[in-house]
Amino acid sequence: MRTYHCFWLLFWAGQPHQSFLTPLSKRTSGFPEKEKVLVLSGNSRQDLHRSKRSWMWNQFFLLEEYTGTDYQYVGKLHSDQDKGDGSLKYILSGDGAGDLFIINENTGDIQATKRLDREEKPVYILRAQAINRRTGRPVEPESEFIIKIHDINDNEPMFTKDVYNASIPEMSDVGTFVVQVTATDADDPTYGNSAKVVYSILQGQPYFSVESETGIIKTALLNMDRENRDQYQVVIQAKDMGGQMGGLSGTTTVNITLTDVNDNPPRFPQSTYQFRAPESTPLDSPVGRIKANDADVDENAEIEYSITEGDGYDMFGITTDKDTQEGIITVKKALDFESKNLYILKVEATNTHVDPRFLYLGPFKDSATVRIQVEDVDEPPMFSRPAYIMEVKEDVPLNSVIGTVTAQDPDAAKNPVKYSVDRHTDMDRVFNINSGNGSIFTSKSLDRETLLWHNITVIAAEINNPKQSSRVPVFIKVLDVNDNAPEFAMFYETFVCENAKAEQLIQTLSAVDKDDSYNGHQFSFSLAPEAASSSNFTLQDNRDNTAGVFTRKTRYNRHETSTYFLPVVISDNDYPIQSSTETVTIRVCACDHRGKMLSCNAEALIHPTGLSTGALIAILLCIIILLVTVVLFAALRRQRKKEPLIISKEDIRDNIVSYNDEGGGEEDTQAFDIGTLRNPEAIDDNKLRRDIVPETLFMPRRTATARDNTDVRDFINQRLKENDTDPTAPPYDSLATYAYEGNGSVAESLSSLESVTTDGDQDYDYLSDWGPRFKKLADMYGSMDSDRDS
Repeated sequence: MRTYHCFWLLFWAGQPHQSFLTPLSKRTSGFPEKEKVLVLSGNSRQDLHRSKRSWMWNQFFLLEEYTGTDYQYVGKLHSDQDKGDGSLKYILSGDGAGDLFIINENTGDIQATKRLDREEKPVYILRAQAINRRTGRPVEPESEFIIKIHDINDNEPMFTKDVYNASIPEMSDVGTFVVQVTATDADDPTYGNSAKVVYSILQGQPYFSVESETGIIKTALLNMDRENRDQYQVVIQAKDMGGQMGGLSGTTTVNITLTDVNDNPPRFPQSTYQFRAPESTPLDSPVGRIKANDADVDENAEIEYSITEGDGYDMFGITTDKDTQEGIITVKKALDFESKNLYILKVEATNTHVDPRFLYLGPFKDSATVRIQVEDVDEPPMFSRPAYIMEVKEDVPLNSVIGTVTAQDPDAAKNPVKYSVDRHTDMDRVFNINSGNGSIFTSKSLDRETLLWHNITVIAAEINNPKQSSRVPVFIKVLDVNDNAPEFAMFYETFVCENAKAEQLIQTLSAVDKDDSYNGHQFSFSLAPEAASSSNFTLQDNRDNTAGVFTRKTRYNRHETSTYFLPVVISDNDYPIQSSTETVTIRVCACDHRGKMLSCNAEALIHPTGLSTGALIAILLCIIILLVTVVLFAALRRQRKKEPLIISKEDIRDNIVSYNDEGGGEEDTQAFDIGTLRNPEAIDDNKLRRDIVPETLFMPRRTATARDNTDVRDFINQRLKENDTDPTAPPYDSLATYAYEGNGSVAESLSSLESVTTDGDQDYDYLSDWGPRFKKLADMYGSMDSDRDS
């Protein structure tokens, strides 16, 4: 069965300015027929039908920022299947359905429950459907429509920055670009003029202007000078609605800085400068400072100074202080008040970075005149030369003048000068100087071979002001004279074989001379006159500063003569001729047939240098004696024995036994009967000592015991008397120790010597009342009472 369904979307325009209609280009009773494939709900597959639909509207329009108290009416949905009997139910789904947008399920009226903002969401897409209320099945396919939020001018333009910073060079042309500001409007740019922004300048005229549409700020005034004003604050306004009345606006601040260009030349504040410089001013020392002012900054204010002309052009120089941009005038040559006392200079200051655009303003340099007055100071004497070189022969007599130094006061006063030698440079006082005329003379003899050069320092000082002094080095060279005789180059000690042949060379000699020879040394060798005829050897001069020693006979006997001493005379050819006699030592040795030495009396030729045999023997004897002493001492120590406690049988001294424990230790000894010590009256007359064997038997004498409260002195005297009269005591001094509390003691005597006769007479209960120190003693004697009672 073919059915036709129409779903009407009716928009009620009962409330103007709340919703809008979108008219079609051609008003008809519905949209043109179009084929649409419908999928019916359900699990069974249904036939596809061609559906003819009639649409009046497919979108609604709604103003934002609704301020009414009631819900805002949007529109109405209606289906042609709705008979008005309430059998159909309209439902809504999609963006904001049920929360932001609600629909009357009976009438299809749609309302907005909240205030809408287009800037948050401009379009809402929803879906509507009519279903059978009884069956719940849709009578129309689901249809989609949109709700567009119409914009109102509720947002002012906002600049991208609160504050803009920009800079341009000073002296810029009119219309120079400075910076571009940008403002945005959140309103809908496609609807009305709510988002159309126009720029204008509120503050900053007449220096700057702004393009109304682009926001580009440009210069509006010619030749703005940074030196007059370098900071500008411009306020720009952005207004929507195309700038019309009622539009919203926003502002921003633009800070514009003029940067420097080199448009100002340096200028000296005065045309003439005057300085004073003492004539003693050191080289490269500053004399004064000058400065040219430049209104520019940084590199545009950098200045270079130069001296262009003047009579002091070569006497002074000028440099630039990079930190202060000052010109520093310095001394290039030494000043002399007596020669010239006034110099006039012309100094020029020039910019190092010149901008060609501003050359029309004039030359970027300036000049000034500098007058320098040289002041006279008291100067030290000046020597005629910076250094002196003198020569003297080494044989010159004492007090001979070898040269003269000259110094004078350069001041106009021409003060007299005195001379002296710095003794730190002439510690041996070889030279001296005449303090009046500066002549240097010798005070000690010279020796070129000891010291060739003498370097001394001469001091010249004003007589009236000795602090004004100067120094000069004097180099003295000692010239050589022939005052040293030639001598052997080394000590010659050789040997000759007993079987040597005649005219055999046994040694070649050479000589040296300490003197200097300009043409070279020429030495001559000869035998001394006393050995020329009787010598067993001959000498041959080789004419090359060497000589050879030859044998004169065929054989030599070392048993007859073991050593020969050959005197040789050496002479030079300088003036005056110097000669010396040197000795060659020749030893006779036994040799083999090839001339190799076998034995010789000359031990120096055989044994190397070292200790002699006698010294070695002495050292060995000392070592042997030391070893024997050590062995004897060790043997004596081994033979020594400990001295016994009892040397002989007659030695019957008592043993001393030491106990370190409290109470009860007496039972451990075997030397004494401790019970006897506790009760002296109970001594067994026939009981002998157990530690030694007595030779003679004496009957022990009973001694009276000391009673209670006996004085200490009486107690000691009594014991001393007993020991003196005791025949069993040893015949030598002995030490007896007694413990006695003395009279008046609370505890009375604790010694076992003062104990009563029997243990039963004692009561030790009082020891428990004496405190913790007597606890162990009380326990020990208390236990004894307990054992006795039991």
